[in-house]
Amino acid sequence: MSKDYQMKAAINQKLIEMGERERLKELLRAKLVESGWKDQLKAHCKDVIREKGLEHVTVEDLVTEVTPKGRALVPDSVKKELLQRIRAFLAQHAAL
Repeated sequence: MSKDYQMKAAINQKLIEMGERERLKELLRAKLVESGWKDQLKAHCKDVIREKGLEHVTVEDLVTEVTPKGRALVPDSVKKELLQRIRAFLAQHAAL
């Protein structure tokens, strides 16, 4: 097991234990809705379904097709805010 993997696992465990992971997920959901990301992704899904035909698209296909665009559409400000909050959390709980 690599050192990076161990560190990520320890951080994730601490986030879960302290309830911070859930708070971050809620913040992310709210920021994505607020920024219009959800609507943009929904429109993209509809376009993909229209293009390929409802009978020819599985959920798995849709996820594979939409995921890269979904990640790219996340506003930089949202990514920065989440990263800042994670860093602040880690600074407060540096005893990892």
